[in-house]
Amino acid sequence: MKSIIKAVLTFVLILSSTTLFGQAPEKMSYQAVIRDLDGNLLDGAVVGMRISIRQGAPAGTVVYQETHAPTTNTNGLVSLEIGTGTVVSGTFNTIDWANGPYYIQSETDPTGGTTYTIAVTSQLMSVPYAFHASVADGLSSGATITELDPVFDASVAAGITAADTANWKDLKTYEIGDFAQGGIVFWVDETRQHGLVCSASDIPGTLRWFAGTYGSTRAASDGAFGGEGNTHLIMSAQMVLGDDGAAYAASACSDLVITQNGIDYGDWYLPTVDELYLIGASNTIVDNTAAANGGTPLVTSPYWSSVEISATDARYVLITPGGVSDNSVNKAATFNVRAVRAF
Repeated sequence: MKSIIKAVLTFVLILSSTTLFGQAPEKMSYQAVIRDLDGNLLDGAVVGMRISIRQGAPAGTVVYQETHAPTTNTNGLVSLEIGTGTVVSGTFNTIDWANGPYYIQSETDPTGGTTYTIAVTSQLMSVPYAFHASVADGLSSGATITELDPVFDASVAAGITAADTANWKDLKTYEIGDFAQGGIVFWVDETRQHGLVCSASDIPGTLRWFAGTYGSTRAASDGAFGGEGNTHLIMSAQMVLGDDGAAYAASACSDLVITQNGIDYGDWYLPTVDELYLIGASNTIVDNTAAANGGTPLVTSPYWSSVEISATDARYVLITPGGVSDNSVNKAATFNVRAVRAF
């Protein structure tokens, strides 16, 4: 029976056990979920896989190729390490990652052989290029680099004068309560150039925390900026555990797109407990800015956080005029959701 393949949490970089800190990693982790044409997970099946790294385009030159024969787990998941398979051509640790773009093509034979009937190609984005950056740490002792233009005479910067710099504009800074970056600023760092914003209104309705199936997602980060990673973990895990197709807190935030001043902001996520506490600390300012810009005030009912407590429970936060509190409850409960993004 033919099957379909769906990549989940792909291209996570790890250090090879044979390398030292400062050297380029020699392998990448790759995971994929295998289903048949009816959408059923292939449980405990040996599948044949061929991994190719192509240069320049999805159908570009194959600079490295290897094969694997992994076995799916009870959730249809296969895990392998690119760089450790049976080499067909090329050498993985000599790939010049700076000479991209590069694409990873995975081909699968769900019967475990080498008749590959399924092909998926995805572009390697910024993370693998950290391989190239580590070359500087690997220079041998005493190595020297000669700068051909040490005073930048050939650069356009050579003509910049003190008078020119006096005309440069100050970098944009923000304050709590600004209506900017797609929502309402509720926290800024010490530079006031970066921070967090929440949407001016709640996601419509009340939503569950999970996608219909209980299980651990490992979404345990807290603090500012932790919600983004939690949201990715929740959604990826629910794809494996089971997703009934209905909206849930993390997916509703991830799907949100808000247009402000002609710019589409689509990188929203489900906040952590600490991020909701930061919103609560400035709830009056947030409500005033929301009212002035067509939004809605915070409600005195629980808001879901992205922090998981167990396979069945997650954390929620209650924001009231008298203060902020939090507790845990079953993931099937339906609560309010206020999306957050970082800038």
